[in-house]
Amino acid sequence: MKLTPQQLEQFDREGYLFFPGLFTREETKVLNDAVPELYARREAYNVREKGSDAVRTNFAAHLYSEPFARLARHPRMVQPVVELFGEDVYMHQFKINGKMAFEGDVWQWHQDYGTWLNDDMMPTERAMNVAIFLDDVNEFNGPLMFIPGSHKRGVVDAKHDLSTTSYPLWVVNNELVSKLVERAGGKEGGIVSPQGPAGSMILFHSCLVHASSSNLSPWNRVSVYLSLCAVSNHIRRHKRPEYIAHRDFAPIACLPDDCLLKDYPVDLPWKNGMPASALATSPEPLDQIKEAA
Repeated sequence: MKLTPQQLEQFDREGYLFFPGLFTREETKVLNDAVPELYARREAYNVREKGSDAVRTNFAAHLYSEPFARLARHPRMVQPVVELFGEDVYMHQFKINGKMAFEGDVWQWHQDYGTWLNDDMMPTERAMNVAIFLDDVNEFNGPLMFIPGSHKRGVVDAKHDLSTTSYPLWVVNNELVSKLVERAGGKEGGIVSPQGPAGSMILFHSCLVHASSSNLSPWNRVSVYLSLCAVSNHIRRHKRPEYIAHRDFAPIACLPDDCLLKDYPVDLPWKNGMPASALATSPEPLDQIKEAA
């Protein structure tokens, strides 16, 4: 899938691109059917909502689930990011976020690169988010909200919030959010919220400030979030477990476009269980660890 000059200009200006219904209902069903079994597992890679059994985030499904391993190599998702970076990419993070009916909690205003910089020592913002809707997304079930053009500010000041929700996040303060929204147009477009059918896809810049509200509706809003990073920009620290911040920096090799509907063979290194090494962490930069060794 090649981006048009107009799409490239829009991405540069606004920091995101929206592709409604990019994946068919049949393709999306293959993924959706695999989610309940993944969410039922009692593993460290399933982070649950505070005070609830509902899964907030499932990490690293591409390492132990065939449908999601094929999605991780899908050309419709990978090729536009390679085009934008002009370089091969690897999978920095793979999440299935469950904004479940009545229980899905907020994600505060934040930049993803803020976390990748502060926790993982990712050198620059040459990393991209790809969101794929597994459910229809509407105004009521906690859709993503973006501040268009906020990526142009680069990395902004953020506070490490360890208490508001069940997942720690480097969050942007309300005063700065208000200024960014006003600059982007205030009530006339200062916040946008792409909504559409299951199978829709969003590409958004790692410095784009975004958030989502709680889901008080009776409809689930499950989405896959894949964070693709330029190979030369790989992380320099393993402060977080491997199931959160991946350590395999090999370029992604795409499968054919029909890979969600055919059983192409894929490697599943964690199929028989997550290795103990995936929980090991170190606060030291990788180059210091190598020097000490």
